[in-house]
Amino acid sequence: MGTQRDAARPPSVAVAVLTLLCAASMLVFGVWAFFAPVSFIEYVNYAPYNEHLTHDAGAFQIGIGAGLVAALLWRDGVGAALVGFAVGSGLHTLSHFMDRHIGGHGSDVPLLGFTVLLAVAAIVLRARGRRA
Repeated sequence: MGTQRDAARPPSVAVAVLTLLCAASMLVFGVWAFFAPVSFIEYVNYAPYNEHLTHDAGAFQIGIGAGLVAALLWRDGVGAALVGFAVGSGLHTLSHFMDRHIGGHGSDVPLLGFTVLLAVAAIVLRARGRRA
């Protein structure tokens, strides 16, 4: 288990490069699944096609990628996790809004959006606390 000093130390070049490669794999496939779900599903050869599920999977892959990038830029594990959550959940909320014509509940978008606001509030509080 690392110390607080380890958390403040920048990652080695090798760790940063490997982390960016992992982030890129999540971001590329996540963006593809979110914005071009039919093409993505055809490529991965997965049936049956479910547009909403593909949007959701893409949203969360993008969130994971964003969290990895945030961890490199802001060496705060909780802050980076919150960034990943906010990005993934924000896109998940958008997915429910875009796909409301194919199912779900009327409460999905406001409830999911509320969790995004909670995460953004936590990020702001965390950033302010780290500056103090």
